[in-house]
Amino acid sequence: MPTLFEPLALGAITIPNRAIMAALTRSRSTRAHVPTAMMVEYYAQRASAGLITSEATAVSQQGAGFTYTPGLWRVDQVEAWEAVTKAVHARGGRIIAQLAHNGRAGHSEVIGEQPVSASATVAPVDAWTYDGPKPSECSRPLEAEEIPGLVADFGRAARNAIAAGFDGVQIHAANGMLLDQFLRDNCNLRTDDYGGSIDNRVRLLKEVTRAAIAVAGADRTSVRLSPNGKTWGVDDSDPTPLFVAAAKMLDGLGIAYLELRETGAGGGAFGETDVPRQSPMIRPHFKGPLVLNNNYDLERAQADLGSGLADAISFGRPFIANPDLVERLRDGTPLNLPRTEHFYTQGEEGYLDYPTRDEMKAVA
Repeated sequence: MPTLFEPLALGAITIPNRAIMAALTRSRSTRAHVPTAMMVEYYAQRASAGLITSEATAVSQQGAGFTYTPGLWRVDQVEAWEAVTKAVHARGGRIIAQLAHNGRAGHSEVIGEQPVSASATVAPVDAWTYDGPKPSECSRPLEAEEIPGLVADFGRAARNAIAAGFDGVQIHAANGMLLDQFLRDNCNLRTDDYGGSIDNRVRLLKEVTRAAIAVAGADRTSVRLSPNGKTWGVDDSDPTPLFVAAAKMLDGLGIAYLELRETGAGGGAFGETDVPRQSPMIRPHFKGPLVLNNNYDLERAQADLGSGLADAISFGRPFIANPDLVERLRDGTPLNLPRTEHFYTQGEEGYLDYPTRDEMKAVA
């Protein structure tokens, strides 16, 4: 029976333990979407994770819908990320870049244009702007002739990620962002080759993943999906056949691993529904490593690893408050509680100042 503390091969990346750090938006970049010096230390502090997934990183200005978030479409961004990857590697860690486009979750005051999506829809939540939350705007449907450029943006970002020293990339097709907006039928109302049938709705994800594979290789490319019900207002009327089809398609591409955000114990920041857990239906159709995420503790993690449902577990908020989460889980040290009021602020407080287990012992 595998445990959380055993190594695992994720394609070309061998991880020393199965506790992966999930992508976590923290809003510590500049307004120009350039990673900052404090981000270097933040990621390096968490290098004992089996694998670090970077926060969602925009593939273009159009896709950079959240405030103070990083990008990977310019040289200065690549250079800043290189400092992060070097620091993580110097402490023995591994890190991949999560590549994202926010679609309708963006706001014109942040991206400089009307948000785009699969169709003309409005997210039923406020958007983030530099002046605070504001009502979401109606998105503009991406024209069919614009889609090759979008796919190329993901390919360029993957190339930049490898140039910056990342060990691989992850395509963010979850949590109500653009690719998720194309996947699910309450947001994708298209009647062309990218809408309607499941095969059509999966088409953009397939093209984007192929673009990343062409640069990084299938064995260094992963995908994140969220078959967990409504997320940022994005949902599907029949999720099982949709996400099984997506998993089959990704299995055929030979990606390194698939990550699923589960319907989770205790809810989550994006909203939950009563959609049944989808991973048991997806597991038979994806032969590679499967990573599960959402409000896991050690007991739940070990149960899903032991049953074979999961090969690794990704942790989000526990890694925010516990840079040494793996060591704490291994020896049973109580966990620091996250200070939620600092999740999306721009300073070091609630970002770099969580004490490690050893630091706490030193002052006890």
